[in-house]
Amino acid sequence: MNSRRLARKARMLRWALNIYPPYLGAGVRVRRISADFRQVRVKMGLGLFNRNYVGTQFGGSLYSMTDPFFMLMLMENLGRDYIVWDKAASIDFVSPGKGPVYADFRIDDALLADIRQHTAGGDKYLPELHVEVRDGAGTLVARVHKTLYVRLKPRARQA
Repeated sequence: MNSRRLARKARMLRWALNIYPPYLGAGVRVRRISADFRQVRVKMGLGLFNRNYVGTQFGGSLYSMTDPFFMLMLMENLGRDYIVWDKAASIDFVSPGKGPVYADFRIDDALLADIRQHTAGGDKYLPELHVEVRDGAGTLVARVHKTLYVRLKPRARQA
C-alpha cells in the first residue's frame, strides 16, 4: 500500500475511533496515528462519565483507552496473512489520574522481525507489550501489560 493510502487509512481510523460511542462517553480521544501505524497517541480527559467515586479517573476507562491499539498496529504492520488477537491484559494503577492522561504506543522493526521469526513455521506467538499512562505533568498513572496472540493464517502457512 502506498504511503498516501496508508496515511489516509490512519486518518480514517483515527476519525472512526474518535466517534466510537464508548470512547466518546469515556472522553477518550485518539490524538495521532502515524501513517505507518507504528505510533499512536491517545488522550483521556477527566469528565462526568469517567470519574469514579473519589473524583479520579475510573480504572475501567484507563484500561479501555489502551485496549485496541497494539492489536490494530500489529494488524496493519504484519498484513492480511496474520491473525492478531488480544489474549490477556493487566493494569497496575500507580497514582490517581486527576486530570487528562495520555498513552503513547510504539512498535518497531525489531518487534515485527521477532514476530515474523517466531510465526514463520505456523506456530502461534504471544508477544508481551507494555504502555504507560501518564498525566500532563508526566506522572505515571498506570502501567498496562498486554499479551497478544499472533499466528500466520492457514493459507499463508501452506504457501
